[in-house]
Amino acid sequence: MKKLNKLSIIGYGAGDAANNLAFTTATMFLLVYYTDVAGISAAAAGTLLLVVRLFDAFADVFAGRLVDRTYSKRFGKFRPFIMFGSIPLLLLSMATFSVPQIGESGTLLYAYVTYAALGLAYSLVNIPYGSLAGAMTQDPGERAKLGSARMVGALLVSSALGIFVAPLIKPGANLQSTFTTITLIFVVIGTALYFFTALTAKERVHRAVPKVTFKQSMETLKGNKPLLMLCLSSFFFLSGYLALTSVQLYYLRDVLGRLDLYPVLSIIQLALTFFLAAFMPKLVRNVGKKRVYIYSSLVTVIGGAIIFFTPTGQVWMGFTGLVISLVGVLAVNIVVWALEADTVEYGEWRTGVRTEGITYALFSFTRKSGQAVGGALAAYALALGGYKSGAAQTADALFGIQLAAGAIPAVLTILAVLVMSKYTLTDAKHAEILKEIQERRTKTVGAGEGEAADASTTAEAGITADAGITADAGTTADARTPVGAGKTAGH
Repeated sequence: MKKLNKLSIIGYGAGDAANNLAFTTATMFLLVYYTDVAGISAAAAGTLLLVVRLFDAFADVFAGRLVDRTYSKRFGKFRPFIMFGSIPLLLLSMATFSVPQIGESGTLLYAYVTYAALGLAYSLVNIPYGSLAGAMTQDPGERAKLGSARMVGALLVSSALGIFVAPLIKPGANLQSTFTTITLIFVVIGTALYFFTALTAKERVHRAVPKVTFKQSMETLKGNKPLLMLCLSSFFFLSGYLALTSVQLYYLRDVLGRLDLYPVLSIIQLALTFFLAAFMPKLVRNVGKKRVYIYSSLVTVIGGAIIFFTPTGQVWMGFTGLVISLVGVLAVNIVVWALEADTVEYGEWRTGVRTEGITYALFSFTRKSGQAVGGALAAYALALGGYKSGAAQTADALFGIQLAAGAIPAVLTILAVLVMSKYTLTDAKHAEILKEIQERRTKTVGAGEGEAADASTTAEAGITADAGITADAGTTADARTPVGAGKTAGH
């Protein structure tokens, strides 16, 4: 397949920048906003994050099925969701950070409703966005470039939040006004970025079945063991990562007493992102995605251990732990999207049907579940230590913050590594699968040209290949379009 042009890679990265104007703003600041601005207790906020993010996880599955059932001849399968879902998503992000003071019960109810609505809107945009990578290219190197572009887009936003927004989260400031202004600006910027993605990042991968049935979706998931292993590993990794992300500001402000280092950490994060984005495709080719994932996770474990065991006030040791954790997290977050895209081909290899939407949805479901658990664990650790907004924190409260920032991420990441060590879809195996899929398509084309009978009927009849793998159902629907033609699907 023809290489992706630079504009399409940049356009894809812009989409995750837009995503993170809503997502990273919530993961970095929502717990602080709820406890320090809205006046919600840490325990209640923890339960809120757990319940709503679990709802978000199920919303991802709903979005995945909706995507698999949708197809537009003009815009393809994924871009309509990005185009028409972007503005509601960004407006709901603004509403989430605008909790009115209407009594304890009213405030909590508003927080539940707006955050749940935000999660549903995010699913309806992010699931198509994440699925789009697998439809743009099947080349591992090109997918690594898309993963790098995605990470750059996300980290540009998170770095900007750390540099310009985090220093404003200090006692005595008018934080409600700050968040209202910021989220309003994000509505304008995010909309422009989403439409840039929709206009430049187009689908090029052959799709035999434009609209996938529920039965086909379930058959794809049922036999996709690599996807299930990746999902479970990501659940543990994201649980740990979100625990750290949720209390990172607390750790710098209350444990190390250096909130001013938050922008420094963000600048380091930005530099590391560009370095890893350039370096990762070569590393993947030489080492393999599975090993990069495992080794990077172990780096995160080391950083978490340093954070947890560093005595209060030992600024540079604790800060070093944060940087080391960051290196591992960034590397994993780049390579994991390429791993997910590989599982799409595995499912197609087994069943003959490409189901990017539901595959990505299941992956996102487990990641959202991990985010729910991680954010809740962080909030519960704060509550366990007796954290109180606006007060000098006790030794127990500081220990709770260190527990959430260091110990919980380290332990959960070790579990992620143990699961990933059993992952079987190596780069070599993926290359074999791609070759076999292409050979099957070629045979189907030949059958369609040499036989008077409709070849699609033959494919749907369930004829199996010699290896016992189901034939590519419905392949001949688009069989006369060369696999590597590079045309946008549906055009």
